[in-house]
Amino acid sequence: MIAEPFHAGERALQLQTGWRDRMEAMGPRVIRDYMPDQHREFFAQLPFLVVGSLDAGLQPWASVLAAPAGFAHSPDATHLRIDALPARGDPLAGQLARGAALGLLGIEPHTRRRNRMNGTVEALDAGGFMVAVQQSFGNCPRYIQAREPELVAARDGSAPVQPAQRLDTLDLDAQRLIGSADTLFIATAYPSDAATGDEADARSHGVDVSHRGGRPGFVRVDAGGVLTVPDFNGNRFFNTLGNLVAHPRAGLLFIDYDNGDLLHVAATAELVLDGPEIAEFEGAERLLRLHVEGALRRPAALPLRWGDAALSPHLEGTGRWASSRA
Repeated sequence: MIAEPFHAGERALQLQTGWRDRMEAMGPRVIRDYMPDQHREFFAQLPFLVVGSLDAGLQPWASVLAAPAGFAHSPDATHLRIDALPARGDPLAGQLARGAALGLLGIEPHTRRRNRMNGTVEALDAGGFMVAVQQSFGNCPRYIQAREPELVAARDGSAPVQPAQRLDTLDLDAQRLIGSADTLFIATAYPSDAATGDEADARSHGVDVSHRGGRPGFVRVDAGGVLTVPDFNGNRFFNTLGNLVAHPRAGLLFIDYDNGDLLHVAATAELVLDGPEIAEFEGAERLLRLHVEGALRRPAALPLRWGDAALSPHLEGTGRWASSRA
C-alpha cells in the first residue's frame, strides 16, 4: 500500500476541482506498489507497450515497443521483464539505463482495456530490461478507439531502413497526421520531493505515460506549432495534468495506423482551466495547450498494422473544434 500516492501537482489540481478529499481516500486503495495478478496476466498478452522516458535535459518522450505477445512478462508482483529493446533512432534508446525512471502503459485497444505501471530499470542486458514497480494502477476504458493490431513480419535485411527525420517545426505531413488523429500518447514527468534546484536530474524524477482519445481532429493544430487538446471527464487522479503543473513539459506520440510511421513530439505545456474557449468544445472540462519545441519522424518504425477503428461510445458527449465543423 502507498500511503500517499499523489504528489504536490496532482494534489493541487484535485483540490482546485473539488476532488481532493475523495482522491485522498481512494488513491491508496487503487494505486499499488505491486501488480495484481490480473495486471500481470494482461501485460503478458499484449503485442506492444507504450513507454515514457526522460532525457538528460528533462524532456519527456513517449515511445512504443512491439514484439510477439509474451515479450512483456512478470516474474513476480513487483517486476515486469520486457524482452525487447528500442531501435536506433528511438528516443528511448538514449535513456534506457539502470536506474532510469520509466512509465509503462499496457493498452489493448480492441477490448478497451488499459493498465499503467511506473517504475525504474533494475537490470538491462542484450535481450531486454527489467522494471521494478513503483506504482501500478488501472485506467477506465473511456475514449479508447477499438482497433486491433496485427504484427507484421520483421524486415529481412534487404529493405533499407529509413532514417529518423528530425523536425524543428511541424511540416505539412506532421500537421496532417496530428490533425486527423483520434488517439495520442503523452509522457510526462514529476520531480521527487528531493529534486530541488541544481540537484534535479532525470533520476530524481518519476515518469508517467498515458493515453488521450477523441473524435478524429480532436487535436487542434494552430499556427506556430501550437496544439490544443480538450480534456474530458476522467478518473480525477490528474496524473498527467498534475505532472504538468509540477514539470510543464510533455512528449507526445502519434501513430500512423496504416503504415507504422511514428511521430514523437517534444512540447512545453500550459493548462487552460477556465475561460470561454473551453466552452467552445463540447465535453471539455479544461484544455491542454502544447507548444511544440521539435519532433522526430520515424517512417515505418512500428511493425504493427491496424484495422478500422470503432470510436468510443463515450465520445457521443463530445464535440468538434469550430474550424472542423466549418
